[in-house]
Amino acid sequence: MKSFPVELSIVIPLLNEEESLPELTSWIGRVLQAHGLSYEIILIDDGSTDNSWEVIEELAAADVHIRGIRFNRNYGKSAALDTGFKASEGRVVCTMDADLQDSPEELPELYRLITEERYDLISGWKKKRYDPLSKTIPTKLFNGVTRWISGIQLHDFNCGLKAYDSRVVKSIEVYGEMHRYIPVIAKWAGFRRIGEKAVQHQERKYGTTKFGLERFVYGFLDLMSITFVSRFRRRPMHFFGSMGVLSFFLGAVITLWLVGEKVWLAAHNLRARDVTDQPLFFLALVAVIVGVQLFLTGFLAELTSLNGRRKNQYLVRETLNLPTT
Repeated sequence: MKSFPVELSIVIPLLNEEESLPELTSWIGRVLQAHGLSYEIILIDDGSTDNSWEVIEELAAADVHIRGIRFNRNYGKSAALDTGFKASEGRVVCTMDADLQDSPEELPELYRLITEERYDLISGWKKKRYDPLSKTIPTKLFNGVTRWISGIQLHDFNCGLKAYDSRVVKSIEVYGEMHRYIPVIAKWAGFRRIGEKAVQHQERKYGTTKFGLERFVYGFLDLMSITFVSRFRRRPMHFFGSMGVLSFFLGAVITLWLVGEKVWLAAHNLRARDVTDQPLFFLALVAVIVGVQLFLTGFLAELTSLNGRRKNQYLVRETLNLPTT
């Protein structure tokens, strides 16, 4: 079995959380030291405009367990997590939010579930939430739709408190706003031992939430995107080609039927409208054109998938205490 320099990596993306960072890192340290776990805390400053980075510098100077990564601008939570995953060195990687709503007391048990119960991923479930109805009701709808589409029976996909076997975070790529769907991405990457643990949710102590209701709209679009990309990334012709052939076939059948009807009526000296005078003909023509376009789209997508690969590139401004390679 591969040996790791630390047992547990805690990846914490943050944006304007200067007040909570000292308390959070101190709390994490007390809990993990009490359980005898070696650890690292990776704080990713996602373009904060307050004094968050200055606070991280002070914390990293006083504690070698704390590592800092500073983005040049705000890239979003997915970018921060992806960068933190790449920098992590632990046997188990946990993620949590920086607002003190996730309790560090959960970390030892999450670590145990990964190392002893052999789960690939454990997702937190905020069974009792301290959020307004404007947030909890859309969240329930969002989770229900995600369960239905993905087949993963989790109550809370969007909980920031999660634990991963290091193989998971080193094998997947998180981009755009896909952090909500890491369990889905992990499942389609072949990691199927996905579990759930009810975790303590605390009221926000400092600052305000950084997310609005628009995240649920974006979340639904992201789910459609990740579903398509995961299932058809390597075979886009199967999707576009099938739709194209169906549309072309339907248009061709309608056209042949109209032409055949015209010929039959003419052969029997019956009055018949010209094919081009019938609205159905133009609908059939559109179906044929759309079918050809979809087929060509699938062909071009197939060529692109063979020659291209999405890469995350984020401009990191500064780092603290990260090991050199």
